[in-house]
Amino acid sequence: MKILVADYIYTPKGFVEYQAVAFDTHIKAVDTLEKLLETYPKAQIIRTAPHSVIYPGFINTHVHLEFSANKTSLEYGSFMPWLDSVIANRDELMQCCDNKMMHKECDNMLRSGITTFGAISSFGTELEVCEKTPQRVVFFNELIGSNAQYADMLYNDFLERVKASQSCSKSSKIIPAVAIHSPYSVHPVILEKAVALAKAHQMPLSSHFLESQAEREWLEKGEGEFKAFFEKYFNTSKPVSTIEEFIHAFDNYPAHFTHAVQATKEELAYLKSRGHSIAHCPRSNRYLGCGRLAVETLRELELPYSVATDGLSSNDSLSIFDEFRAALMLHHQAPINKLAPLLIKASTQDAAEILGLNCGRIEADRLADLVVVTLPDLPQTKEEIALWSIIHTKEISEVYIEGVKYV
Repeated sequence: MKILVADYIYTPKGFVEYQAVAFDTHIKAVDTLEKLLETYPKAQIIRTAPHSVIYPGFINTHVHLEFSANKTSLEYGSFMPWLDSVIANRDELMQCCDNKMMHKECDNMLRSGITTFGAISSFGTELEVCEKTPQRVVFFNELIGSNAQYADMLYNDFLERVKASQSCSKSSKIIPAVAIHSPYSVHPVILEKAVALAKAHQMPLSSHFLESQAEREWLEKGEGEFKAFFEKYFNTSKPVSTIEEFIHAFDNYPAHFTHAVQATKEELAYLKSRGHSIAHCPRSNRYLGCGRLAVETLRELELPYSVATDGLSSNDSLSIFDEFRAALMLHHQAPINKLAPLLIKASTQDAAEILGLNCGRIEADRLADLVVVTLPDLPQTKEEIALWSIIHTKEISEVYIEGVKYV
């Protein structure tokens, strides 16, 4: 048994002071140190550095480890030139991205306080890395393939990858999951099968959705930049699905839709009505010129969302605090002191609820995934703690996953 003591603790009721957390693999209680010692007199007392705050471990719901080799190979600024550069450089980037590189990025995530992440896996190459990393990994096996001629072959490959992740889950912190690449890249027949598979096994389900204006124009009208792209690479000039058809494919099982920058308020309201949620990737959206997700609309609709880094194919780091700072800048219309705690909540308790995980909150019976943020000084009020945590944190002081200290 351990008791972790800090100036503040972030709980579901907000920031509390002059208290501590008792835990082994799970959180046992949050109370004053004196009262916890009455119950656990032999517990190891761990006192954090002055000006510290204990948070639940952060959850990065959407990351592509397979593209961790990218630094300057891909073209930023607009979505379609970026996508063309991905096609042109994909093989080389994949070859350069070995296990050592992916391990390093997992460690970088850990040092930014990410104790759980959602790995979007197109090929299964990062499965071994995800088995060995200390973090909990929701392993999203991604399905892609819009050509009916190859649909069965692609779906069978997808099934083999799902089975491999299911086998690993017995001996690691891997949680098997399903990802649909996007509305423009997955044939409706295999889309239906994959959603049914996720539902049958109660696996988390994710999909990219309406990331760019070009995607919307293609799905609505069969026109625009995507038309030239599909004619060039896939010898087709007709989308396999409409926006409405794609959304309805998920009607009977909740999914975590990534980006949704170009979704209308009516479409977002429908997603809310079916129990879905959004993964918000501020830097990726800005770097690829996709626009700004209106998080104020998500709040108005009470549509849950998480904050995620996406992969290094469209970002410069996998740090959740770098992402928070970018969100503060991107959503310049929002009062900064009100937005900061919403970002923290989105990547702790909201993300855990979205993915069905027993973490993300500092309360009894939750997994003891805890991180310590040390500030240069104590804020003047509790209302400022979240903002100062985001502004000042480059690395976490301490990280515990299921009660084991890793940083």
